Amino acid sequence: QQKRMKEHTDLVTKLGKGERVVMQGGLIGVIILGFQRAIFSNEAGLGSAPIAAAAAKTDSCVEQGLVSMTGTFIDTIIVVSMTALVIGIVAGPWVIRKLTELKIGQPVRGYAMETHLSKSGTPTMGGVLILLSIAISTLLWFDWSNRFVWIVMIVTFGFGAIGWADDWRKVVNKDPEGMRSREKYFWQSVIGLLAALYLAFAISGASNAEVWALFVGWVSSGFTIDLPHAAGLLVPFFKEVSYPLGVAGFVILSYLVIVGSSNAVNLTDGLDGLAIMPVIMVGSALGIFAYVTGSSVFSKYLLFPHIPGTGELLIFCAAMAGAGLAFLWFNAHPAQVFMGDVGALALGGALGTIAVIVRQEIVLAIMGGIFVVEALSVMLQVSYFKYTKRRFGQGRRLLKMAPLHHHFEMLGWEQVTVVIRFWIITGTFVAAGMGIFYA
Repeated sequence: QQKRMKEHTDLVTKLGKGERVVMQGGLIGVIILGFQRAIFSNEAGLGSAPIAAAAAKTDSCVEQGLVSMTGTFIDTIIVVSMTALVIGIVAGPWVIRKLTELKIGQPVRGYAMETHLSKSGTPTMGGVLILLSIAISTLLWFDWSNRFVWIVMIVTFGFGAIGWADDWRKVVNKDPEGMRSREKYFWQSVIGLLAALYLAFAISGASNAEVWALFVGWVSSGFTIDLPHAAGLLVPFFKEVSYPLGVAGFVILSYLVIVGSSNAVNLTDGLDGLAIMPVIMVGSALGIFAYVTGSSVFSKYLLFPHIPGTGELLIFCAAMAGAGLAFLWFNAHPAQVFMGDVGALALGGALGTIAVIVRQEIVLAIMGGIFVVEALSVMLQVSYFKYTKRRFGQGRRLLKMAPLHHHFEMLGWEQVTVVIRFWIITGTFVAAGMGIFYA
């Protein structure tokens, strides 16, 4: 007994003298983890709501379990979104002041509408405020071992870096066009293709080790390996119907969704507050989809493929919603700051990546209908103009001005009217998308 007590004493002494740094680091980690789990938990079974539900008596155990799981879901939304919201509201004035001091003002194109000329010089690149709030809130609350959150973060901030370079050229070079389309599209394609290739195996594997094994197997098989049911294209209303895409088909579709979403949101960002609210609504819905897909209980109950780990994306989506609301506080008409490409490209890429992970690409197109229509309006306008110029010698336009929101401005609609009506339409689309998801 005395020998054992001496060993314990020596161990404590050793820890106190030689391993103090390790203890300090471990203590900080325990404090952070304890703080997170004291407020809320993402695992069903932890937190006050599930404990209270477990103590209750009911004849329907399944319904009791489903209801009790919503406790942590609500905790997550409130805590994470409020964290990002507070960070954005507090840091907003400082960011706007710094952008103003650096003379990072929005240049207006020569062919812009007269009502937009007064916006010249308004601080742009305000998307850094959104990304800052998302980064801090997400890193504070999510499980750092979750690979899906990391890939969404990489895509978001990678596209944000492209937007930063584009905005910087507009400001420094006083060039309203910014980065040339080919260069921008090239870097978007690099990030989009790499993310799509990783997700093709990440959705099929439970860990990065399995992802690597699947990738090696795909290469060694002559690029002919099949992906599981969860990686197929899910068809709305027919939850058990999944069209196999193969690795090549998955990568192509995912690439188009990620890059297309990024550019569509960027095209929509043309009026005060127009793009950010649809991003908040669509992103919040995707967060719910991620939570359902990541839950073995909910996914089975609603007949969706279970993809472990996707539930943690709710953290990112909640942070995006809170950061978006904080930005809207300063971006509401008349805007004190503009989002810029640094924010629009990043948020669009995030929406596309999350939709790919939760296998809801078609539903994303429905919920983000405003983004789709805005992008199509530009494509059709440019294509028709080139076609008529080649055939008749003079270009003609389908719309008075593209993207679509400018067309309505040209018809005499006030900016605020266009924005609010587009919000209402987006809310309708999101409700329809959620109805289709749960149908």
